[in-house]
Amino acid sequence: MSSGFNTDVRVGEQVYHVQTEDRGPNRPAIDTAVYQQGRVLHRRSSNYAEFAASEEFTAEALRQRVEQQHRAIIEELRSGTLTAGPAAPVEQPPASGIQIQLLNAQAWLSAGNVSLEVEIRGRADQRPQTGVQVEARIDGALLNARHEGTSDDQGRVRIQFPVPPLGKGELALVIQASGQAGRDELRFAMRTRAKVAPVASPPGS
Repeated sequence: MSSGFNTDVRVGEQVYHVQTEDRGPNRPAIDTAVYQQGRVLHRRSSNYAEFAASEEFTAEALRQRVEQQHRAIIEELRSGTLTAGPAAPVEQPPASGIQIQLLNAQAWLSAGNVSLEVEIRGRADQRPQTGVQVEARIDGALLNARHEGTSDDQGRVRIQFPVPPLGKGELALVIQASGQAGRDELRFAMRTRAKVAPVASPPGS
């Protein structure tokens, strides 16, 4: 199962946002981007096709690889090994497509409710994308409920819904976006079940 991590990192007076995500089975790669004020300062991608085909491959092992790459870039920023300041060279992003960013990655789940602050930007120019259809769901839930929204002129959309009854397998928040400029998907593994309160059944059910 894919996973993603988002962290704000302060280095001196500079604040960077580090986002790492698994691109999924159709594109077996772990991508990390370093942002500052919405601008991409650094990108790193690791292909894991060989690992995915090996006997050692598991969802947990993949999640650990994603987290390891995420933590490695954070440490490089803090130690100065990775210079991602305004004067640093910027790696060229893909020529087209869109990118999902979960702005409240550390606080999207509270008291049995999901509240997502999502931003959609173009991969090439990082401009806000208007009118993009965004869909959210929880993989592993007993109910296959999908919740939708459309990005505004700032490229943002808010999606809120109660946590559905959960199954016994692995859980993940899945956010998908689709528009004229392309598609993107972001997954976050839900590892702490104690914080996920099941939705109560309505009276008389």
